[in-house]
Amino acid sequence: MIIIHNRRASLESIQQRYPDAAIFDVTSRGTQPWVRFSPFYPHGNIPVPFSPGYTSASVEGIWQGLKVFDRADVDPSRFSITSMKGLKRSVRSYGAVLGHREGVNGERLLSYAEARRAIYLPAYHWVLTHCLQDLLAELEKRAALQTLVLLDYETNCNLDDLARPLSHAGLIKLYLEKQWPQDDA
Repeated sequence: MIIIHNRRASLESIQQRYPDAAIFDVTSRGTQPWVRFSPFYPHGNIPVPFSPGYTSASVEGIWQGLKVFDRADVDPSRFSITSMKGLKRSVRSYGAVLGHREGVNGERLLSYAEARRAIYLPAYHWVLTHCLQDLLAELEKRAALQTLVLLDYETNCNLDDLARPLSHAGLIKLYLEKQWPQDDA
């Protein structure tokens, strides 16, 4: 069994609730090697959807780089950030989010729901498939023996729940359980 739990909870309370579980922090604050699951982690050479010739260091770099605001268009400089810091672009600085551009030079703006499926999911799937097979195999072995708790700041595992950010730990769970949305891979 794989459980997604909020990282902000105390380790003691998680251990009390799941006494025999193996706990993995897959956030940007996690330790090596599990931090590699973070969308902020700079794997490098991740293809930017709808953008031939463009790659990004991180999934978050793609997400933030293709975001379009009231006062700012795409920002491909986000693709080259490898520090795991300074990736976010905020409404405070740039105004309301209008959507995500369908590629660096795309004309169409995608809604949040469309961008989640057409940009974020394929980029994260690429990382899982090309960069994290060793760690996924380790998690799969562990899951066969005991409960796994994956810690994330977000716990929303429902792709269609747009009220809250999507949990990348939930995407790891979908991948391991072979339930990745087929139309999005």
